[in-house]
Amino acid sequence: MAIRHPYHRLSALAATAGVVAGLATLPVAAEPHTYEIDPEHFSIGFLTEHVGYADLLGMFLEGSGEFVYDDETRELHSARVEISADSVFSNHEERDNHLRSNDFLDAGRYPTIVFEATGFEAHSDSEGTLEGELTLLGETRPVTLDVTLNKAEVYPFGHEQYTLGLSARTTIARSDWGMTYGVDNGMVGDEVTLIFELEALRQ
Repeated sequence: MAIRHPYHRLSALAATAGVVAGLATLPVAAEPHTYEIDPEHFSIGFLTEHVGYADLLGMFLEGSGEFVYDDETRELHSARVEISADSVFSNHEERDNHLRSNDFLDAGRYPTIVFEATGFEAHSDSEGTLEGELTLLGETRPVTLDVTLNKAEVYPFGHEQYTLGLSARTTIARSDWGMTYGVDNGMVGDEVTLIFELEALRQ
């Protein structure tokens, strides 16, 4: 039986070490992460025309959501946002009660407004188009949002978690969801701009 010289064993060890080192230098596969929207930094606004005189700016004060996103590939795997219809606020109590009624949000019957993403296309490192479905008044319709990534860094204080700062905008025709009050007589605009400003924490 042939006896291998120690030199050969050293060579084999060196070769193995070289392979391991080579593997270590290969790029790490991209990995999606779950992000939870910080409720303390989630602003949900809406803007619509009021009798042609001015646009009314209002908010929803309660919302939550999370999404699964890969920062390196800019691929969105899923996203869901829920908004409490009853939390509508326009700085006028009588008007807010009207907005909660069946003329508008019908919050007693449909307490939750839901957005669920169906696709995302990145146009650059900071901008993209988000496709999804908006469920309002029991009806689900497609919507498209323009999204801007404002910042992606570890938060400088407080929770100190890696955080994405995002802005999103879309304009819908509320009549598509059956909300037609004030449309025909021009009292309230049909077009509603939805405004989302948020900070999302990597989990």
